[in-house]
Amino acid sequence: MKHIGTFLFYQVEVLDAKTREQLCFLDKVEPYSTIGDIKSHFYKSHPHWYPARQALKLDPKGKSLRDDDILQNLPVGTTATMYVRDLGPQLGWTMVFLAEYIGPLLTYLLFYFRVPFFYSLRYAFTSSRHPVVTLACACHTFHYAKRLIETIFVHRFSHGTMPLRMIVRNCAYYWGFSAWLAYYINHPLYTPPCNKLCAGHICGTMKCLFVLQMCELGNFSIHLALNNLRGDGSRSRRYPKPTKNPFTWLFFFVSCPNYTYEVGVWVSFTIMTQCMPVALYTLLIFIQMSIWAKGKHKAYSREFKDYPGLRMAIIPLIL
Repeated sequence: MKHIGTFLFYQVEVLDAKTREQLCFLDKVEPYSTIGDIKSHFYKSHPHWYPARQALKLDPKGKSLRDDDILQNLPVGTTATMYVRDLGPQLGWTMVFLAEYIGPLLTYLLFYFRVPFFYSLRYAFTSSRHPVVTLACACHTFHYAKRLIETIFVHRFSHGTMPLRMIVRNCAYYWGFSAWLAYYINHPLYTPPCNKLCAGHICGTMKCLFVLQMCELGNFSIHLALNNLRGDGSRSRRYPKPTKNPFTWLFFFVSCPNYTYEVGVWVSFTIMTQCMPVALYTLLIFIQMSIWAKGKHKAYSREFKDYPGLRMAIIPLIL
């Protein structure tokens, strides 16, 4: 720590977390500098380590420091010693979601149009005679097109990133399941569900379509509400609440209604197609979104003392 005139400065030593080799020594670092500022200084001397792929720690095996942590508030001495770990190539959240969603959209269409070599060559570029197959394709295409539009125009992402290796894994999950579903639903031997599932000759497939579209609209409404949560420019954190839009009234009962609506979409799609791979995919979606919803619900409950006690995580009054 140096006193220059009336100013107080820190010295920051950055070591490799694995080899303990000194990679950088920063002199005259202001006390109000953040970890993000230190990453930027380190980047100047090591251009291949851009800030997003750096993890700075006070202990080689400790927890990574947050970008908004302030240097003078950290438990450091005269010379702050930090350890850097390379997180590998990173991509921003917008690119992550675009990569995850564009694959299922295109993959499903390839099977729907029966591109050669997916099925027997005699079925190449033929179309199914079952209306439910075309309806399923329209619903699937709409779902992922909506996700892409929301990613570009609705969602607000932090400056966080995801490691490239994780993106490959996630894309394999989304793209792979999409291909698996599409293969069976668009197969020439696919047997559609009965057209009349309910008494009174009401078309069960059309009922599923109606519920699916309502869930899509509800999901979009929740995303808009979350996007507008800080629309007034306030930087204070608030928990989401119902608005005048009836689709947001599910906030009265659950913390993550966007997940509730998403599960509703896939349950409707499962009943519409009556396809076992779709049912398995829906189950996996429900399990994963329940985990995410529980995490957010606990975070809201801890952070806000006035958080509504009636709310559950994802299923009203149950879960």
